[in-house]
Order: sequence, then C-alpha cells, then structure tokens
Amino acid sequence: MSDRFPMPMPFGWFCIGYSDELAVGDVRNIHYFDRDMVLFRTESGRVGLTHPACPHLGAHLGHGGTVQGESIRCAFHHWQYNTEGVITDIPYASRIPPKWEGKPCLKTYPVCEKNEVIWAWYHPEDAAPDHDVIELDEMRNPAWTERQRFEWTFDSCPQEIAENGVDVAHFKYVHRMEAVPEGETTYEGHIRRSKVSGSRTVTDEAGNAHEVESTVQVVQNGAGQKWVRFTGMMEYVLQPLVTPINDATVEVRFIYLHQPYAAGSFEAMGMEAAIESTNGQRGLEGDIPIWHHKFHLRNPVLCDGDGPIMRFRKYFSQFYFGGPYPGEGGLPSDLEAVAGTSSAAK
Repeated sequence: MSDRFPMPMPFGWFCIGYSDELAVGDVRNIHYFDRDMVLFRTESGRVGLTHPACPHLGAHLGHGGTVQGESIRCAFHHWQYNTEGVITDIPYASRIPPKWEGKPCLKTYPVCEKNEVIWAWYHPEDAAPDHDVIELDEMRNPAWTERQRFEWTFDSCPQEIAENGVDVAHFKYVHRMEAVPEGETTYEGHIRRSKVSGSRTVTDEAGNAHEVESTVQVVQNGAGQKWVRFTGMMEYVLQPLVTPINDATVEVRFIYLHQPYAAGSFEAMGMEAAIESTNGQRGLEGDIPIWHHKFHLRNPVLCDGDGPIMRFRKYFSQFYFGGPYPGEGGLPSDLEAVAGTSSAAK
C-alpha cells in the first residue's frame, strides 16, 4: 500500500496486453501487480504466464527462454515447462523427477483471451478466479471492424479511476460539462450496471437539425473489466482497461470499437469528436493531473450533490482481500450504513 492509497491492489481479471501483440513463439517479460512475469504463446496459440525463475536452478525464463511446441524452454539447461508449469522435457535426464512428474513445479498464473485482450487473474493469496471475463458481442460481429487504441501510464489506482464515473459533481468543474445525470444503476454481486438516456439536438453536414435519442450503458465486471456502449448518432463500444503496475501506478488502455463510417461523413466526424472528447480535457486527460497527485480519503467530507460515491465504494470493497483498509477495523461507518441498501440503490 502506498502513502496516498491505503487500499491494497484489488483482485480480479486485468488486461496485460492485446492478443495481436503476442505472436506464436513470442516470449516477453512483463511487470504488473508489482510482479515480474513471463508471458509466452505456444505453437498452437495458447498463452502461458509464469513466474520468471526456472525451478531447476533459478535462471530467468524471460532472458533466453524460447518456445518449443507447447512449452517454454529455459536457456540454462533446456528444461521445458508447459503453460500449467509441468515439466515436459529434461534433455539429459532419463526421467522427470518422480516428485514432479505430471505436477506443476513452475509457478503459473491464470490467463485467458477474450475481446482481443490478454487477461491475467491477480489475487494476493493466489486464490482461483471467482468470476469470468465477459465476452462482448460486438467483438465477434464481422461488421464491427474498426479499432482505435490509446494508452497512458500515471500514478493512481483502479478504484480511484472507477470511482470517477460516479463523482457527478466534478464533470462541470474538470470537464466543463454542464449536467451529467446519474441515470439508473443496479448492483448484482461483482457486476455493476448503469444506464443514462436522453435526447439532444445535432446538426448534420447539410445544416439540418435533428433530435437524437442517445444512451450510455456502463457495465463493470469485477475490478478489472469494464465497457461502455454508446448509441445515438453513432454506435460504438469503449473498453477502458485499467491495470495496476504496482500499488501506486496504473496503465490505462482505451480501445474503441465501431462499424466503418465513410471518410468525411457526418458519422465519421462525430466519431472523431467523441474520441477526442473522451480522451482529451473533457475526458481522461482532464482527470489525469488530479489522479496523479490526489489522496484517497477513507472518510471524505461529502455533500448532497456529490453523487453515490460511498455506495460505489461499498461495491468496490469486495475486490480487496481482507477489505479495503487492512488493519483498520473493517469498513468506515459510511460504508457500513449503505451495506444493507437494495441492489437498485445508487
């Protein structure tokens, strides 16, 4: 835990890269969750994620290690391990040590590929995943071909970034947005859903005004998966992917998905404007300087216009092993007060 953030890293599924960035046979050193890890893709296309130390004599698998079939091979003595950490070959031994035959001796981490993302499961006690990554229909729709990706790294933590969405008051002062309705929000276990609908007037390329109904739907699936669906003048999906590098630094990726729009069309210009707004001062980049320096206050002084911040904290608290404030006697009284609210409470 850092000086600014009293919470440990939350557990959950987190993005550690895009699927198309890891080719067959690739071996990469990565660092997330304050851990050095080795990521590789076997000849059949399966992804493996391991601790870097070869359990034989400690060589680093990410320095000189190579993919051999369905295994990663250590550069030191050429021992091989599959994606479950089981020894598959020792070239100079007559047999695999009986104690480890068919059993994992190399530490591995749960990993999966969905929505064109490589996801790793993080848990401080190495508990098994208690929920799955949800697949998005648009990712499998051949009509939705356009992808745009963006990336930032700065000092913050996943809860601070996720909580920003329910802090309705800041939209006026940071993003210069006059009014942001709270909409409808439901909580069901590890899933949070919200929906905001409304109409606005837009002017097309011919100068004609149109009343457009638009909807923004947000789904959060655990601490690390979230997506936003926008409908109205254009339809598109945004995956905000927030991954802790350590307890005080995050990597944030945005991937936008939409159908192709003709160059110069009203929709194409609208899409450009939407991305610029979401990424720029009216969106993420307006928040980054504040996130980069702010403190997480366990008991903030709130007023009636602040939005459902404490209700959101109650929801997010389930993703901390031992609670969000270890050693401090559980949840603050503000969170205990909302613990019994209905699942439809905001």
